[in-house]
Amino acid sequence: MAVARAKRLPPLHLSSLNVPARAALPEPAFRPAQNAPQSGSTPLARPSHQFRLADFEKLAVLGRGNGGTVYKVRHRDTGALYALKVPHSNQCDAAAATTEADVLSRTASPFVIRCHAVLPMATPGDAALLLELADGGSLDALVGRRAGGPFPEAALAEVAAQALSGLAHLHARRVAHLDVKPANLLVNDKGEVKLADFGVARVLARAGDLCASNAGTAAYMSPERFDPEARGGGGFFDPCAADVWGLGVTVLELLVGRYPLLPAGQRPDWAALMCAICFGDAPAVPDGVEASPEFRSFVAACLRKDYRQRASVAELLAHPFVAGRDVAASRRALRELLVVVA
Repeated sequence: MAVARAKRLPPLHLSSLNVPARAALPEPAFRPAQNAPQSGSTPLARPSHQFRLADFEKLAVLGRGNGGTVYKVRHRDTGALYALKVPHSNQCDAAAATTEADVLSRTASPFVIRCHAVLPMATPGDAALLLELADGGSLDALVGRRAGGPFPEAALAEVAAQALSGLAHLHARRVAHLDVKPANLLVNDKGEVKLADFGVARVLARAGDLCASNAGTAAYMSPERFDPEARGGGGFFDPCAADVWGLGVTVLELLVGRYPLLPAGQRPDWAALMCAICFGDAPAVPDGVEASPEFRSFVAACLRKDYRQRASVAELLAHPFVAGRDVAASRRALRELLVVVA
């Protein structure tokens, strides 16, 4: 357990329980995305290269994390609304912002948050990201507002379908997210789910390449990420399979209403997470929680401990829980969920 011995993290909220990143890989410069789909944000008022930070008025803090602060902002001239991600002033966060900008420049999907512009800051090398505004917030916040109440399965099927579509888009472009969790799945008032926060993502040289990054949120890491040497990876793991595990934990958490891999009330410190993920039983719907056979099968396919037996994104998109859903009813259930907790 080389990774476990190297670092013990203090008890923290799950959304911020991160494993330190290794040395950042060199990343290419930002390139504007071509043919990006329409997003929930107001359309750009003028070409992105003409935007300045001074053009925007901060309205509210949407979230704070290890990588920086995200604000809801308004363009002073047009009134257009966006999210502005401002990194902390340190080298690691600047590198994460560069990674995120590069990844988002490669994508043009309605299931991935859109980056409108990269705005230079006063400190050389630092930049803020002008992002599409997902006004429904994160699924993590939605769980909190529901006070632990479970998501209806119809809404969960839509969340899974849209998140898988986003992962399929990324993986086809050799991008692995590596931090799939409720806090990084955003939703707008139309019920559109979007993958966000690509600060620890990796762009692979070739499709099928393995990865050795230990950056991300420990609670949503797969067993082979905790200890790749002991699990047949020779120190490396399949990053696409790791994304599937994160999605499986996420969907299960939305059903249960709390982090599902530890008993209710147990603090998610490093040792507890390592024991549960690496040495505990395969995660499943807890006793006493109602779930359909299709949901149970879907979660089991996502959370097989051997990554070589874990379902792929393509297989999960064809799974009866996703492919067999009533699309109209599923989307309506997700939109209604947003209205109920607003």
